[in-house]
Amino acid sequence: MRLMIRQAKCYRSGEWILTDVRVDDGIITSVGDRLPTGDEDEIVEANGKTLLPGLIDVHVHLREPGFEEKETIASGSRAAARGGFTTIAAMPNTEPVTDTADLVREQYRKAGKEAVVNVHFYGAITEGLRGEELTDFQALKEAGAFALTDDGVGIQSAGQMLAAMERAKEVGLTVVAHCEDNSLADRGVMHDGEKASRLGLPGIPAEAEAAHIVRDALLAERTGVHYHVCHVSSAASVQAIREAKQRGVHMTAEVTPHHLVLTEDDIPGDNALYKMNPPLRSARDRSALMAGLLDGTIDFIATDHAPHETAAKRRGFRGAPFGVIGLETAFPLLYTRLVLTGFLTLEQLVKRMSTAPAACFGLPGGVICEGAQADLTLVDLEREETVDPAAFYSKSENTPFCGWRLTGWPVWTMVGGQVVYDEAQGGITG
Repeated sequence: MRLMIRQAKCYRSGEWILTDVRVDDGIITSVGDRLPTGDEDEIVEANGKTLLPGLIDVHVHLREPGFEEKETIASGSRAAARGGFTTIAAMPNTEPVTDTADLVREQYRKAGKEAVVNVHFYGAITEGLRGEELTDFQALKEAGAFALTDDGVGIQSAGQMLAAMERAKEVGLTVVAHCEDNSLADRGVMHDGEKASRLGLPGIPAEAEAAHIVRDALLAERTGVHYHVCHVSSAASVQAIREAKQRGVHMTAEVTPHHLVLTEDDIPGDNALYKMNPPLRSARDRSALMAGLLDGTIDFIATDHAPHETAAKRRGFRGAPFGVIGLETAFPLLYTRLVLTGFLTLEQLVKRMSTAPAACFGLPGGVICEGAQADLTLVDLEREETVDPAAFYSKSENTPFCGWRLTGWPVWTMVGGQVVYDEAQGGITG
């Protein structure tokens, strides 16, 4: 298929300028001003909307198999397309856990049939996420595992994490860590701060996260493995990562939109739509996350999209599961709260939502240039909408941003040269 996108604003030579982009059989073949038209199958008139490299999210929970009432590969990928994401990576905490080569291959088979965006799958570090026996890393890699993680739980044994890193380095896979020391977290349900004290709820101290990061940075330094920290949430963690990077540790880190925008002070009582792990922390922690994102200590943004049924999230902090969704709101949320407020430029936000995750994990995409894969997103930076969970493509509605008025919404998404979402044509087209 040959397609021309005309008069879209693209970031070229240090500025946002009107640009034409030609796509031929899934590859960008020309980028320039007022390119001649010819035998295109379709011409997309951007009318000055902003063209971005497709967004990339390396931390999502698609819940399939085992929890299809919350999300599926199909529904999650459609939510991603609506949110402007062209590539996502799904965590292995499914049922059964994605801990064997056969299960990884089955996930890719299903995604090949049902997903409308590029979907990668993690393999588990330990069998059943139990933190005991290591999985067969080589077999997982050969089956296509994106990286290795026991996300949702931390590897409690330093010896086991060292063994995992040594083996991962041998086979050439990244170790991706949910950092949480259970002896410190101790069944907490929110940040161990003022709000927990007022509500009489057990807290999770920031040190539960930072302690594992410090430990793992030392182990990564010893082994030389690529070590990636999920959903950083505290000032102590940012400092630990900064110091490790200064020592030359091969280490990357992500932060979620909700940790950049919200703090414990925003939690309106015992409302589990604000319950996630790691929890929303103090204003000081949020400031440190913002600074870390700006100075490169934190490499990029990932949503930790974690769907749950509405009834489950009505049980309050003590009874509800951890997690919020984010694929369909991440870009407008961050554009509104970080770009329009002057904290980041638009090109800095795009780098942290597309270019940087692609570079950190060696993924195609993240750029708009000749020869690049045609994973693209058109965004209407003038459009304002109110977040309405009833309109989500996700099967779940557990967002703390319901009713928020946000600006800058994706309206068109292309994956591998195929248009998979077009708001003007009613939504999902793939």
